[in-house]
Amino acid sequence: MQAVVQPPYDIIILGASGFTGKYVVREALKFLNYPGSPLKSLALAGRDPSKLTRTLQWAAHPSPPPPIPILTADTTNPTSLHRLCSQTNLILNCVGPFRLFGDPVVAACTRSGCDYLDICGEPEFIERMEAKYHEQAVETGSLVISACGFDSVPAEMGLMFNSRQWLAPAVPNKVEAYLSLESDKRLVGNLGTYESAVLGVANVQKLLELRRSRPKRARPVIPGPPPPKGSVIENQKKIGLWAVKLPSADSIVVRRTLSILTENPHGLPGIIESPEQIEKREVFWSTVKPVHFGVKLGSKSLLGIFRFIMVGMFIGLFSGTAFGRWLLLKFPSVFSLGWFKKKGPSEEEVKSASFKMWFVGHGFSDNSLLSRGNLKPDMEIITRVMGPEIGYLTTPIILVQCALIILSQRQNLPKGGVFPPGIVFGPTDLQQRLQENGISFDVVSKSVLPT
Repeated sequence: MQAVVQPPYDIIILGASGFTGKYVVREALKFLNYPGSPLKSLALAGRDPSKLTRTLQWAAHPSPPPPIPILTADTTNPTSLHRLCSQTNLILNCVGPFRLFGDPVVAACTRSGCDYLDICGEPEFIERMEAKYHEQAVETGSLVISACGFDSVPAEMGLMFNSRQWLAPAVPNKVEAYLSLESDKRLVGNLGTYESAVLGVANVQKLLELRRSRPKRARPVIPGPPPPKGSVIENQKKIGLWAVKLPSADSIVVRRTLSILTENPHGLPGIIESPEQIEKREVFWSTVKPVHFGVKLGSKSLLGIFRFIMVGMFIGLFSGTAFGRWLLLKFPSVFSLGWFKKKGPSEEEVKSASFKMWFVGHGFSDNSLLSRGNLKPDMEIITRVMGPEIGYLTTPIILVQCALIILSQRQNLPKGGVFPPGIVFGPTDLQQRLQENGISFDVVSKSVLPT
């Protein structure tokens, strides 16, 4: 019997010299050849070897850079991407915007059977990759998971954490997530996030066309009536925030996970699971209840909310034409009112920033109340996820921990397919790993609502 030849690198980071990529390298180096870590070999890949060399020096500072191979690859060159896939078990893709540069990388991975993670928060790309490559990924054993950064793991894991606090006979009906971005200094966002938002709004029609062309997914059965729409601007007094609806990938990714869970109530089976692992997975998913879910962006002041709305209006008004998109992308600082700038935030601005994501769940203290005609929720559970700056610190932490789980627990995960992160990583130890690396989960309150 011929021995299986392992590729030389456990992980290749593609786009390692980009804004976020260099922070992913820095995070990965913490676990390279660390005792107990499955990460024994690592390579960096991109178009410019000299930039990658400087990235490695920056990421390793103040230590000398370790002898990590620098590989040349370009998303416009399929041959270079296939060469990468033959050299590793797992590619971490940091090359965005993904709707422009991501497809060839997913294509190469699914063709070769290489696993793939990215930090994409672009709904159209995420859904298009599933439509285009899921069947091939299942056949070749390529596990493809987008949104393995701040988009959308805190939303997925945070919702599951809230859902699991509803102990029988209590059941949740809806959970609203409220995102609050905080800083001792000026908040400066990730330019890639801004570019993705501009292109996402510009191509919303393509997303709708894609959805119309695809078969309808299973809808989870949620106890109680659909919640009312609510006002455009909300004052959520219990958490001290004004809030407005955030059109992000989070709610879309969460709904995909809940839909897959409806079709697979015990979750997705792994390649070779032990009986104990099967029981652990099934017990975990039995505690996760489907809910109506939405995300809102919060601010401690009403003025902050109007600022959010203004930026949203600029993107909505200008992204519909080529000239408008050129203006938005040429002058990000102007149209984002200073939140995004071309050179990105300084190290001090990154270190001073943090996030809080509150999950406010409403439901019923006893499921039998519904059969008696009591349709107004009488119970509230508030939970919270907190962590460091979202784009350059939290995102690399999440991506690297997801990668380490794939390296160490691959037999417990699905053989292949294109999936959201929640349905794959939910029953693993991802939450515990995030808590050990600076991202906390806690229960804020459980209370009775006035009826």
